[in-house]
Amino acid sequence: MATIGDLQAWYAAHCDGEWEHGYGVEISTLDNPGWSVEINLKGTELAARPFNRISRGMGQEETDWVTCWVENETFQGRGGAQNLQEILDTFFTWAS
Repeated sequence: MATIGDLQAWYAAHCDGEWEHGYGVEISTLDNPGWSVEINLKGTELAARPFNRISRGMGQEETDWVTCWVENETFQGRGGAQNLQEILDTFFTWAS
């Protein structure tokens, strides 16, 4: 199970005096309600790693849903209000 500590460690490991000035991690909320996670992979060991898009629970009435993909060297995760942990777990499972 990924934690905020894991995210902090991943971010800190990639801060090299340059990367963090143009790239990084963004976590924000959605209005449906839910979460948006964007982790920029440019200049990291993950930039070219394949990722198969995942989606589940995407029906109109669903509140428990997640979709994750990589686009333009950025990991993208979206999910319901209770799914931030699952988005981060998906990232760290793929990244390790």
